Amino acid sequence: MKKMMIGLALALSITIWGQKTPAKANNLTPYSYQTFNCDNKGYFDPAKYKKEEIDGINKLLYQFNGVVFDTQPVFKIAQLEEIRKNRETYLQELEKQYEEKKKELYNLKVIDLPKWKKLMEETIDSFENEYQLNKEEILAYSDPSTLRNSKYYDTCRQQIDAISSPDREKMFEAWRAYTELKSKNNADPKGVMARFDAKMNDPQKEDYALIDMIGLGFHNCANSSFRQKRDDEGTSYKDFDKIFTKLKRTCDEP
Repeated sequence: MKKMMIGLALALSITIWGQKTPAKANNLTPYSYQTFNCDNKGYFDPAKYKKEEIDGINKLLYQFNGVVFDTQPVFKIAQLEEIRKNRETYLQELEKQYEEKKKELYNLKVIDLPKWKKLMEETIDSFENEYQLNKEEILAYSDPSTLRNSKYYDTCRQQIDAISSPDREKMFEAWRAYTELKSKNNADPKGVMARFDAKMNDPQKEDYALIDMIGLGFHNCANSSFRQKRDDEGTSYKDFDKIFTKLKRTCDEP
């Protein structure tokens, strides 16, 4: 039992030494932060880094990474009708979030190294693109033709042409092709197509088509064009840990 408890403690508490010749312990500054399901306590050399710079990188990695805006998802007809009815309210709320988050993001300080400056630039680019994409989607749910002026037209021409076409049959054909492709990666492809057929026979089939083609087809295409690659993200997290001369990580059990 004693050996088991020792093993568990070692598994949950990991100490990482980031330098071969660390600075003296009494010259180091403690820094605590959370990463997913782990509590981290690191020690950095204040002669090399400033706390506000580490704070900035921390926020880029764990606050501004991924989806930043709190928006209304559209998966059902009722949600589509809601966003159409209150379009201006949703646009105003998006704009409010944008101004608040932009002020915080643009004022972050980072360590003066190329990799952290690059991370800052990439995060700002993703932030601006996510804002633009959300805005375009809100407008397109009410007026699909607005996507003809989309920032992502060249990247997502196929989806946009189908969504914005006055020929609804063209959109339905694109919708079917998109659903058939999606069904191939589903554990129940027949079920996916059966649900599609039911929507195609529904009086509101045009709305169902817009929900899938805007919220999934167009969104996924545009979103993938500006998101950072996962390999690059993993490298950034590891580089952040290396800032600390000593790092102790305590993680919850999975």
